[in-house]
This record gives sequence, C-alpha cells and structure tokens, in this order.
Amino acid sequence: MKIAKSCTHEGVAYEYLSDDSRELDSATLFVRTKRNAPFAPNHPTIDAHELPGLFAPLPKIIGITGTNGKTTTSAIIYSLLLDLSRSCALIGTRGVFANDKRLKPKGLTTPSVLELYEIFDMVRECEFVVMEVSSHAIEQERIAGITFVARILTNITSDHLDYHKTQEEYIRVKNSFFLDSALNSGAKIINADEKRALYNPQDVITYAIESNANCKVDAYSLDRGITAHVSLRLPESSLDTDSLVAGGARRDSHARVDSVSFARHSAIERAVVHAQLYGKHNLYNILAAITCVRIISGAELESIAQALERFGGVEGRMEVVSEEPLVLVDFAHTHDGMEAIFESFIGRDIVVVFGAGGDRDRSKRPKMGACAYKYAKRLYITSDNPRSEDPQGIIDDILQGIPDFNTPESKPIHIDTNRRASIRHAVQNLAPNEILLILGKGDETCQIIGDHIEHFDDREEVREALRQR
Repeated sequence: MKIAKSCTHEGVAYEYLSDDSRELDSATLFVRTKRNAPFAPNHPTIDAHELPGLFAPLPKIIGITGTNGKTTTSAIIYSLLLDLSRSCALIGTRGVFANDKRLKPKGLTTPSVLELYEIFDMVRECEFVVMEVSSHAIEQERIAGITFVARILTNITSDHLDYHKTQEEYIRVKNSFFLDSALNSGAKIINADEKRALYNPQDVITYAIESNANCKVDAYSLDRGITAHVSLRLPESSLDTDSLVAGGARRDSHARVDSVSFARHSAIERAVVHAQLYGKHNLYNILAAITCVRIISGAELESIAQALERFGGVEGRMEVVSEEPLVLVDFAHTHDGMEAIFESFIGRDIVVVFGAGGDRDRSKRPKMGACAYKYAKRLYITSDNPRSEDPQGIIDDILQGIPDFNTPESKPIHIDTNRRASIRHAVQNLAPNEILLILGKGDETCQIIGDHIEHFDDREEVREALRQR
C-alpha cells in the first residue's frame, strides 16, 4: 500500500510511504513491517514501529480485543464519549466513523499498518479513537508503534484456528496484547470472569459479573433489555495523569501511562445502568465500556450510566428485525458466541437459522451444531459464506456435532444450502410463542459463493418473508 505523507527521514524529504517494494521511487520512503521484512529492498527505510514519530500527535487510542464483543464494546465506548461531548472516531468491522459520520466502508477488523496510520491522520482532530484489534493484527504487528491509553479484553474462546493452528497459540496471541514489553502503554481492562486471561492482578483494572472485580454487578435483570446495579472502585493513581483526562488534554502520543487507573481516589461509585440490549454477554460489554470511559474521560459513573440509556445497539448484533413475531439477526459465528445468544432467551422456544463460513476454521463447525441442538427447538442449517468449499460439505461438518441427527428422537432439523429459502421457511413456519434467531452474518450485505459475491442481507430476507407470510 502507498499513501501520501510528506515527511523527513534522516534529513531527506519524502512525499509518500509504501510497504510495497514495487511502488518505490525517490519520493517514497519504504516502511518495513513484520510481513515484508524478509523482502526489504536496498532503499531508504523506516520501521513500522517508528511511524508514530511521523504522524504525531496522535489521538488517544483505545484498543479492544477478544473473540466476541469487540464490535459492540467499541460502539458503546464511541457512543458514550460522543454523548459526553468528546470528539471520537471508531475503527472496526463496520468501517471508520468520526463524530457520527461514516468516513470509510467495512473492511478488515483491524486495517493494515499504513491504512491504519492514514486513518489516524484523517481523524487527527478527534480526541479519542476507539479501535477493534484482531488476533491477526496482533500477530502481524499491524498495530506497530501504537501507544494505547486503554486496552480491553472481552473474552478468549476459540476462533481463527485456520490461521493460528492451535488453541494455545490463539490464547497466547490474545494475551500478548497486554504485555507491557510488547506495547508500552495504558490502562489494561480485563474481564475477570475469563479464565484464559493471563495477567498480574496488581497491574490491571477488572470487570466481572461472577467474580470480584473493580467494576462488578451487584444485581441485574435481562428481562426486556438490561438493567444492572453496578459498583466501581478504581485504585489510586501513582502518576499525575491530569493531562490525560477531561480539560486541557495533552496530545502526546509517546507519553507513558503506567497507572492502572486515572482515578484520584478509591471511593466506590454506584449507579443503575439501563440498556436497550439483549443478553448477559452484552452486560459484559457494557461493564467493559463504562469502566473504560470512566478511566479515560474522567466523567462520573452516574453521567456515563445516563448516556448509556441513549445507546440504541449495533446493526447486526442482536438486531431486532421484527417484534411480532420476534426475529433477531446476529453476527455470532462461533459456538460460544451462539451460546451467549441462546442463553439470553432461556425458557423461550428458540428456532435458529445458521451455517458456517467456508475456507475458515473447520474445527468449530461440529461445536456450532452441538450448541444449536442443545438450545434450539428447531434448526435450519444452511450456508453462510461458503467461499470455495462445497456448501453441503460444510453442513455435513456441522452435523457431526449432532449425535441424534436422522434418528426418531432427533429434534426437527431442516437442511438446505439455499440461505434465502431457509430463512423464508423458518419465518413462514414460526409459531407465535417462538423466537427466531438468524446467526452468522449479522449486518453483512453480501454472500460469497465460489468466486461470486452476491447481494444478500438476512434482514431484507426476513422482511420479505414476513410480507409473504
């Protein structure tokens, strides 16, 4: 990638930066990354870790990683900061936004190194940038050189084993985001209920529902949204961080922030939070977000709770497409993500439509089948984005997790590689007391079949099926 950037390196002026050796000329400075280092040419070069010096001052950057919850947590933080009158940008799965305006469409969860810094330059007038950080981005060092004022871990389950090969390596990569030796910055905000999280309890801020934590839930209800009584105690700061919170913020991208909190005292704050979201997993996302905003903005917990009430949710994440009958669409594409959705409706009759992506981690497919069979009353197993794989072969992998399949004792399971037909069949046969969950694609508006990309939106299909019904 080549981007326009006027800069001086070792006394020489350049007009462009590129990480592609084929694009080099006398006006272009080569950017060495982890991926291109073995092929670095004999040309004026800067290491990716040095890029902050060319783009300073950078906004204050918040990074969120985890298997599930990155998109919703980052969206909540973005929404809260805007409601608290702080200028903010958002980088993630849904694209790039700044102060409620979309600047770029959907792309990678975490853009490439140069694209990321180009975005930082684009939103340089914002005080904060909230960004999703994928395991690929951590391992490939796409976040090279970035100083984060806060880093958040939502959870670690299982995903992307087609890339990371083993669960142990995936867990290692996720936890490496919080190693100070790797990223020398910021408050570390960790889900204390996540057993795979590795951290020094003296060096982090924690949030939890089940465990004792800095931000914890005293009581909660998941009936018709989320209501929770929350207590927050932040440890005293060991640094003078006045310049990093509200009022006269110092925009120094190289400032080291060793403190585990920007709080000035350890008094307990309490608030009742309400949100128009479904599920316990979203309560975790809320806890992570309000803890982060309390730390980085200096706003009181009660003010943050009031702002949360105005957050309307994220497209494609537990999105209600129809209330009568109740039909929701979600991006969940791992067994644990699916389980979190199902557990939001314990005691209700669940009908589910789902598949699994092709050319991706095959090991999760039987687990997805087993999870859906455990919770749903009726299953529609279909295609997701099959890509180059045989759609029926993907379905066969899913069925391996359902031991009762094709026996008299089996729950009703409908198999059709045509996702449109599956959705319409599910909608047309939905009983008044049933909930329909359509999982895997969320707010995606296309389907990848072989070499073809076709327009496809689960929500549009639901609405059309409801009109026909």
